[in-house]
Amino acid sequence: MAEKKKAIHTGHRGRVKEEFLTRGIEGWPDHRVLELILFYAIPQGDVNPLAHELVDRFGSLSGVLDALPEELMKVKGMGEHSAAMLKLFPAVMGRYLEGRTEPGQIVHTVEEAGHVLAPYLYGSRNEMVYVLCLDAKEKLLGIRKISEGNNSSSDVTIRRVAEECLALRASFCYLAHNHVSGIALPSPEDMNTTNVVRIALEPLGVRLVDHLVFVDGDLVSIRESLHSGRGGFRMVYPGQW
Repeated sequence: MAEKKKAIHTGHRGRVKEEFLTRGIEGWPDHRVLELILFYAIPQGDVNPLAHELVDRFGSLSGVLDALPEELMKVKGMGEHSAAMLKLFPAVMGRYLEGRTEPGQIVHTVEEAGHVLAPYLYGSRNEMVYVLCLDAKEKLLGIRKISEGNNSSSDVTIRRVAEECLALRASFCYLAHNHVSGIALPSPEDMNTTNVVRIALEPLGVRLVDHLVFVDGDLVSIRESLHSGRGGFRMVYPGQW
């Protein structure tokens, strides 16, 4: 009986893998995608109930992949090996997207800058600050991490931005960070940081084009927020953009 049950599971796994290789995962429910991942973490047995339990517990595929390892391991059937496998996927995806960004790429718009910067902030559970540097023709020179953790417009952060821009001989730059709160609305601290960094870079011949705030799939331009007054902010800087 046990051998027959094992054969059924083996056949099911084979069919799922074959479907993925021939058709991809378009249209698959979240639990089925998780089931396929779990095949490689748990080599034997039926992992379908576990996949359902994970989606029920964390709400979605993205919720499962974003969950902390210790939270994943609270689900019956999940061990350290399985949790590591699930956490590997967003990490690899971030690295994959980052690798598709090539120096020399033209960045003319906020949307293009957001597309280039998004992989660096993808799936991060800490607040990260990056600067994207462009030459005079708006070609990408490089993207540098400025800091990680809770940040404000500290002298250290401003100095790092200036150092990276000068090192890459940038003419233009974009500042970017993520909000781990899940709210993309720029804070007064974000506004102040933008102003201080912009003013600090001007004497160096570097123009801060914009400061972008990322939350999951959302992107907010602080420059546009200032001009539109979105979020209740109606600030005007000296020599405004």
